[in-house]
Amino acid sequence: MATLADVARRAGVSSATASRIINGSSKPVAGELRERVLAAVAELQYVPNAHAQLLARPQRSVIGVIVHDVSDPYFAEITRGLQRVATDHGRLVIICNSYRDPDKEVEYVELLRAQQVAAIVLAGSGYQDAAVTAALEAKLRAYQAVGGRVAVIGRHEYGGDAVVPDNEAGGHLLGAELYAAGHRRIGVIAGPRGLTTTTDRLAGLRRAAREFGRALPARRIRYADFDRAGGAAAAGALLDAEPELTALVALNDVMAVGALGLLRSRGLSVPERVSLVGFDDMPVASDVTPALTTVRLPLAEMGARAMTMALRQSRRGAAARVEPVAAELVRRDSVAAPPAD
Repeated sequence: MATLADVARRAGVSSATASRIINGSSKPVAGELRERVLAAVAELQYVPNAHAQLLARPQRSVIGVIVHDVSDPYFAEITRGLQRVATDHGRLVIICNSYRDPDKEVEYVELLRAQQVAAIVLAGSGYQDAAVTAALEAKLRAYQAVGGRVAVIGRHEYGGDAVVPDNEAGGHLLGAELYAAGHRRIGVIAGPRGLTTTTDRLAGLRRAAREFGRALPARRIRYADFDRAGGAAAAGALLDAEPELTALVALNDVMAVGALGLLRSRGLSVPERVSLVGFDDMPVASDVTPALTTVRLPLAEMGARAMTMALRQSRRGAAARVEPVAAELVRRDSVAAPPAD
C-alpha cells in the first residue's frame, strides 16, 4: 500500500505539501504542484490513513452511538434518525450494541473516549440500579471534561442533555383505552424488570387502573425480553394462570406480535375474545391482522433530535437541555369491548 511519502516522492514535493493538498488545507498551493500530487495519488492508488487524519484535524468527525440492540426495530428506527443528521453534517457514526448490559455500556464509553470521538449518543432505557447509573454518569462526565459532548435518549435519570419520551403517559393512554372499553381483567406483557422504560410504562397503566377504580395485581404482570419470543411466552403464562383475561397489554409492538401469534395458536380471536395493544407504533403494528392499537413514539425524530443536540455545542455552564417527546394513542382494529361473561 502506497504511503504519503511515496506520493510526495512521485510528485517531487515535500510530505508536508502533499499532505496539505490531499487533506484540503486552506493554505495556498501552486496549481502545478496540486496537479502533480493528485496525479501521483491516482497513479499509486493512495488511500489516506483515516486514523491519522482524525488525530491531525482540529474538528473530530466521528460520533459514537451506543444502543441496546440495533437489530431491535425500536433502535433501528432511532438509528435511522441519528444517521440522517450525522450524514447531513458530514459525520461518521460508530454503532455499539450493549445488549442491555450496563457494564458493556461503561466499556463502550471508555473505548469511544479513547478513539477521541466528537460526541457520544446513548439510546435506550436507563436502569433501576442507582449504582449502575452513577458509574455510567461518572464515565460520561469524565469524557465531557476533555471536550466530549453527550446526549441520551430515554434516560430521564441522566442529568445532562436528553430526549425523553413520555412512557408513563403512553402507558396511561393504553390503560384508559381498555378500561373505557369495559375490560376489567387485563394482563400485562412487560419488558425486562430492571429497565426504567418498563417501570414507567407500568406506572402509567397503574394510574389508569386507579382512575377507573380497577386494580392491576402483580399476578397479572409477566416480565420478558423485549422480543417476539418473550411476548409469546409471557402471553401464554398469563393465559395459563388466568384463562378469563379479556385483554393483553404488551409494552412494545414486537412483544405484541409474539402475543398475537400465541393467541392464534390457541384459537383465541382478536379482538372478539381477547383485545391486544402494543407500544411504540413500529411499522409492523399496521401490517399484522388485525392491525394493532398502540402508542406512537416518533422514533426516527427522537434519534434526529438527539444527534442534533450532540452536535450543537451548548454554552459553558448552561443548564442541561431536555426535550420531552409526547406519546400518542393510535387506534386500530385490535381492541373491542370484552365478550359477555
